Amino acid sequence: MTLPKPYYEDAHVTLYCGDCREILPELGKFDLLLTDPPYGHGDKWQGGTWGAAEMYKDAMKWDAETPSEETIADVLKAATVGIVWGGNYFRLPPSRCWLSWEKSSRMDTLADFELAWTSMDRPCKAKREDRNPDGKRCHPTQKPLSILRWCFGFVADAKTIIDPFAGSCTTGVAAKLEGRHATLIEISERYCEIGAERLRQGVLF
Repeated sequence: MTLPKPYYEDAHVTLYCGDCREILPELGKFDLLLTDPPYGHGDKWQGGTWGAAEMYKDAMKWDAETPSEETIADVLKAATVGIVWGGNYFRLPPSRCWLSWEKSSRMDTLADFELAWTSMDRPCKAKREDRNPDGKRCHPTQKPLSILRWCFGFVADAKTIIDPFAGSCTTGVAAKLEGRHATLIEISERYCEIGAERLRQGVLF
């Protein structure tokens, strides 16, 4: 397979629309893997008024299963250092360093914190941040921009970033703000369109 034409590209970000299992083998090695794969929550996406929103109904479909162990293993090979949000949902090697996003706004039906597995040999760290500090989300699992920039801070010398499950491309927005170079892969054209617009305008929505 040859690489498809980028869905979006600028001086800092290249976004491909497609399946990471097909695109990743065509790319080289990166300094940092920073990604947030589907957790396999499926029909656990439910609740009050927020659970009825269209984007959560859509999440019940694409988040029905986690990526296969083979896919996760291949994703980890793509970079020298790995940070995988939701790492507690996958079979990953033992890690000394886990990152925790502690959510300052608590809801009884939602998690109080999220964990990221890392391949780093350093102490575990936590950051407290609101659920939606950037305003209204356009993706149900959209991470705060501050959380991804915090992740970059642990790998100061990482110049090239790969995110094979890019969603609404917050990793790319963070990379632009940090002056780094990110390659993103997202299988949903709808989210590629949303992500490309965010990257094009340099906005947080």
